[in-house]
Amino acid sequence: GEIAKYIYGMAESGDKEVEVGDEGTADGISEGTGDFLQLLAQRMGLLSMREEAPAERLLEEVSLKGVADYIQSKCRNVIVMTGAGISTAAGIPDFRSPGTGLYDNLQKYDLPSPQSVFDIGYFKTNPEPFFMLAKELYPSNFKPTKCHYFIRLLAEKGKLLRHYTQNVDTLERVAGIPGEKLVEAHGSFNVGHCVGCRKEFTQEWIKDEVFADRIPHCDGCDALVKPDIVFFGEPLPDRFAILSMQDLPQCDMLIVMGTSLTVQPFASLAGRVPKTTPRLLINRDVAGQADPLMALLGMGSGFDFGSDNNYRDIFQQGDCDDGCVALAELLGWKDELLSLVEHEHARLPGSTNVASKSAVAVASTSADTKPEVGADTKESEETESA
Repeated sequence: GEIAKYIYGMAESGDKEVEVGDEGTADGISEGTGDFLQLLAQRMGLLSMREEAPAERLLEEVSLKGVADYIQSKCRNVIVMTGAGISTAAGIPDFRSPGTGLYDNLQKYDLPSPQSVFDIGYFKTNPEPFFMLAKELYPSNFKPTKCHYFIRLLAEKGKLLRHYTQNVDTLERVAGIPGEKLVEAHGSFNVGHCVGCRKEFTQEWIKDEVFADRIPHCDGCDALVKPDIVFFGEPLPDRFAILSMQDLPQCDMLIVMGTSLTVQPFASLAGRVPKTTPRLLINRDVAGQADPLMALLGMGSGFDFGSDNNYRDIFQQGDCDDGCVALAELLGWKDELLSLVEHEHARLPGSTNVASKSAVAVASTSADTKPEVGADTKESEETESA
């Protein structure tokens, strides 16, 4: 208490002695802990004593319409970040939905914990539960959603810089999003490797083994073959680190969909775009909001929904597909989007995007870790929100 009073007084008035009131508190602290924390941070050198100039406002209005107008007129480097919520309309449940989420439906595999099915150590000693699950969730059972095709339209219209996804379902590829525009932060089923000699195996070969109820083994060294999805305890792909460093400074519009933004280091991307860059969240629930304490300490720049000072953050609440259709309508792309979805779904074999009652599927093997920003390892479980 005495140290805090001293720091506060020094920050406010140099070496002048701090006056203590009847309650044993320094005068002024009662005006708000926020002021105290800010001065404390300044005294510790965590904040500049000078206030930063307000960032340039690029949106005519802070609304979905403002976003549409801005995309139409100025944007050339849109970055899209997605999680499990964009694939739920394809019949792929997210993690936390009661009764239908992935972890609620893993009890039949008798695992030490639901997360064990995606733990690399457990997989190497007991791969059968993962491949039993993989047979049910294999990507060929599902079709892309309106969200996926909206991202494809962004690419076709020369607006998309990059699409960063946490999902492993490969629906981005099925939807026709160019591979060079795609960063699968948590890997995908698109290819697999031997966990021993690292020999590469095609998705088709692994699928044939899985559907024949065989555990895939390398034909060279006989070690296990695993799809290239990132398990807990494995590093993220190099492509994620390399391209995120290149892309984020160029981003002139950020669209985030179907994620709770708690998975690190993926979630940190939203705070690494320029301070002028408008940011749109399309989600059932609000996510990624600024932490007042962290903001005071100059650490992190989460969404600022509802603030009087908000000049760039928009929250479009609801299903991701509905949000994409609403944005497409304001862009004048709605008919084109719906026509593309209808044409592509008619062309693709397989599911009609209605989830089977017995099917259990996963859109992302997300991890709720607390590493420092820039960490590149997935270590523990995270549940995604649509």
